[in-house]
Formats: sequence, C-alpha cells, structure tokens
Amino acid sequence: MKTIAYYISDYGFGHAARSVALIRHLLAMEKDVKVIICHSFALHFLRESLKDENRVTFRTIETDIGYVLQKDSIEPDIEKLNVEYKKYLQKWNFLIEQERDFLQTNRVNFVISDISAFPFEAAYTLGTPSLGISNFTWHTAYQGLIADPLLKPLKESYEKMTFFFSLAGSKESDWAMKRTKQFGFFARNVDSKEVNRIRELVDPTGEKFVVFFGLGMKIDVGQLERLPIWDSPNCTFIVSSNVQVQRPNVFSIPKDYIESQHYIAAADFVISKPGWGIVSEAVCNRKPLLILDRQTMKEDQNTISFLKANHLCKTITWDELRQLVINEEFINELQSQHKHDGDFLVNQADIISKEILHVLRNKNERVLQ
Repeated sequence: MKTIAYYISDYGFGHAARSVALIRHLLAMEKDVKVIICHSFALHFLRESLKDENRVTFRTIETDIGYVLQKDSIEPDIEKLNVEYKKYLQKWNFLIEQERDFLQTNRVNFVISDISAFPFEAAYTLGTPSLGISNFTWHTAYQGLIADPLLKPLKESYEKMTFFFSLAGSKESDWAMKRTKQFGFFARNVDSKEVNRIRELVDPTGEKFVVFFGLGMKIDVGQLERLPIWDSPNCTFIVSSNVQVQRPNVFSIPKDYIESQHYIAAADFVISKPGWGIVSEAVCNRKPLLILDRQTMKEDQNTISFLKANHLCKTITWDELRQLVINEEFINELQSQHKHDGDFLVNQADIISKEILHVLRNKNERVLQ
C-alpha cells in the first residue's frame, strides 16, 4: 500500500473541490493507494465529500494564508496581507521540521501539494518524491503584493518539487525543468438526474434564464441586496450560501450541500470571480462565463487571459456589475459568442489522475531505493 500525503491550500473551497475530483479518481483507479489529506479551512467539506472512502484519513494543519481581502471588497488588503505573511514566515522552519517528522512517521511514499510550498522542502530533505499541481504558485501570486526578498523561501521550496502539473491559465516558470506537464481544466463529475432536479426546483416552468452568481466563500461583500441585477426580467438566480439576498427569484445553495458543481451545471450562465475551481466547473459543463476582473491579482489575470484567448468568458468590473441588468439582448449576445465543441472542454480529471499514478508507479520506487 502506497501512502500519499495530499496538501491542499487553505484559501477558499476551490483548491479543496478540485482536489476531491482527483482523489476520487485516484482511489477508483488504484486499490493499492491510501491518502492522508493535510488541510484545515475546508476540512468539513473534504470529510463529507470523501466520507465513503475508507482509504482516506484527515489531518488538521494550516497549509498557507492565501489572500487577505479588504472589508466588503473583492480586492486584496496589501497591508494586512504583509502582516500575516511575515507571521507565517516566522513559523517557516518549524513547519518544515514538523512535516519531516510527519512524513517519516507515516512512511509517506509520495507528496502532492495544491499548492502549499513548505511540504516540498520537507519531502526534498527526505528524498521523498513530490508533485505540485496548480494553475499558480503562491510565489508568483504574491509578486507585486509582497516584496521579492520576502518571497525567497517560497521560491526555494517550489524549486524542490520533483514534478509540476501546470493547469490551464498557468504562467509559472518551469519549476521542475523537464518534469513539468501541461493540462487543461478538470472538475468533479456531475449526475444528470441531480442537475435535472435542481433545474426543476429553480425553474419549474422551464421558461427562465438561470444565472449562477458565485463570489466565493471567502468574499464578504455587503449590500448585495440592492444590486439591480436581481430585477433582471425573466431571470432566476442561484447564489452561494454566503450571499445574503432575499428575493423570490434567488435560490441559495444549502450550506450543507456538498456537490455544488450540480448547481453550476443546472445554470445557463455563470457570474463569478476568476477562481480556478468555479471557472473550471463552468468550463467543463460548457457554461458561458462573466468574470469579475481584479487587476491587482496576478493569478486572476492569468486565468482571465487564458479564458479570453479561447473565447470562454467576458469580463466585468465591480462598478459595472453594480449597474448590470440582464436583458434579452445581453443573453443573445452571450449565447452567440459561446460556441465550443470537441475535446477542448473535456474534463481532464481522469487524464491527470492517470498521470499521477504513472509517476507514483514508475518513479517512486527508483527515488526511494
């Protein structure tokens, strides 16, 4: 039995949701693998998502700090981010030593991280192979927000990845030299019966234009109730559970509902910040996207550039969104521009999982001998 330590970023639910997609595939494909999930923020979500998997165990550990946002805003609070990051650096050496002990004690054969940095350092010192999988690293995400000299520990850790699987929209440097592979979008699978159930719930007459409005579970934007978008004619809305809008045409995803990809699949159109997780679930389900544009965040800009280059989204600023009303002209224009067929939008969870297992089977023994 091979043991994988799977580290998941603590920022939001996107990293956790996409990790669930891969872990489900890995366990289905390979019976001789067990996974230890290392995470804290969305641990309840992860436990519920994988509760039927007896080869998964969970370990509570803070993996990174992510972004710090301004109050009632989708923009980063640079001053507070720097304060939190400096506190994080003070624990850096302790984190690495802690993980060395953990990896040794649990006889971990392989480390996967999406995309916490310090596990790579710990794995490297033990000769344990590691894989980074992400559309970004925190080193590049923080450039322009945190001074470059302070980012050196992150850079040095990412350079110690044995392999790097670069996801759609990534503009990362070639961290692992020739051991980098490029992949597209992937997401959790959907059940068509559940999608139909949700569609009938939010649009029982079958005559409405269904909009998924998701700002992310770590964004707390006040006064959403006053947005004119809710008065858009012939529209009904699905919102994440943290969006507090009380309207007859607004349906909130229940807080205890785990498989939110079904709500995206049930929608005609998705409005979101450019978080890779929700974007990927929209793309894999062939949903047109309207993306909130955050100029200050490099990760967002890379994702937006990729989506625009492939005609997969339109963008809107927060000020523009505050005035938006969806009308028939808007819908017609949107649908005429979003026409994609073939393999480009295929969910690559299966392909990526096979590649992970290939690495584990063919490289692990050689490295650990």
